[in-house]
Amino acid sequence: MGYVMVKPLYREHELAFRTQYAELKERTLGAGELLPGTPGSLALRSGSGRAYWYRVFYTLPQKAREELVCKEGDEAALNAMRERMAFAQWAAAQVTALRKLEFQVADKATARVLVELHNRQAFEAGLVLVGTLGYMAWLNELGAIAVTARTLDIDLARRQRLKLAAPLPFLDTMKDTGLPFVAVPGLPSTAPSTSIKLPGVEGLRVDVLAPGKTLGAAIKVPELEWMAQAIPYYDYLLADAERGATLAGGHCIPVRLPQAARFVWHKLYASTQRRGSPEKAAKDQQQALVLGAVLAENDSNELKNAFEATPNPMLAPVKPLLNQLAGKAAAHPALVDVLHQCLGG
Repeated sequence: MGYVMVKPLYREHELAFRTQYAELKERTLGAGELLPGTPGSLALRSGSGRAYWYRVFYTLPQKAREELVCKEGDEAALNAMRERMAFAQWAAAQVTALRKLEFQVADKATARVLVELHNRQAFEAGLVLVGTLGYMAWLNELGAIAVTARTLDIDLARRQRLKLAAPLPFLDTMKDTGLPFVAVPGLPSTAPSTSIKLPGVEGLRVDVLAPGKTLGAAIKVPELEWMAQAIPYYDYLLADAERGATLAGGHCIPVRLPQAARFVWHKLYASTQRRGSPEKAAKDQQQALVLGAVLAENDSNELKNAFEATPNPMLAPVKPLLNQLAGKAAAHPALVDVLHQCLGG
């Protein structure tokens, strides 16, 4: 079979760089709570006859914060904080190096949100990072280099009730980041909010999503004291989500990610549902094809198994795209073969 010569959808990181990322991820997964903001410095403050150690750090430029460490003389607590700060400094240096090597790194505001959720064990409880940030995380996990449009959204999803020891009020948690988040009014205005946002046209937005038959319908998430926006077939996407990590700001943050192969098929479906948004539809297709190419060239069975689990109604609008998708993937015969095997029937 002949294939049209087109530009490859991705390039591979060198093994040494992939190993560098893997070491950072492994050490982060075992690090426990992460220090928010910059690693910071220690300062001794005295007053009313007692002295206390504080960590002075920045969550965003020009915004210094202080955090109590211990009273003067508590060497064990002080040394423990020094070790945590040293780890944070090492991790920040690794993230800087990986960014220069074309790994995907989100901004500091995104880092602040994800660190807060990690420290409150939201991802351990079942919260999943989806959307473009999930895609960026999978590029790093799979050692692939591809162009990614900057995102101003954090998409968080839950398939079922999160296994939290106590409720985790979503808006209060996000305000505890120190960032001025406000609830985004629902549409229509009487509808409950499912999103929060920072001020300004380009302010970071955080959306909560959940499985639901009617796109955009509001669904109660009682354990977060919040509402989620319904997305069709998200139960498929979020099934058996995996532990992973994402790079943001100066942090490597443990998160939970949808399976990469399920991400591919759901993104292809999502591209068909973007009424009046051709740019977003094209982005969905591109993300699906890039991850699909990486998976097909390493283990096509992952894609095929994920396809077998796909609900038939979800596939119906994707099958007519077969020739178009195969043309865009022409530089990757292994993916073209998978597309024909799965969608050509």
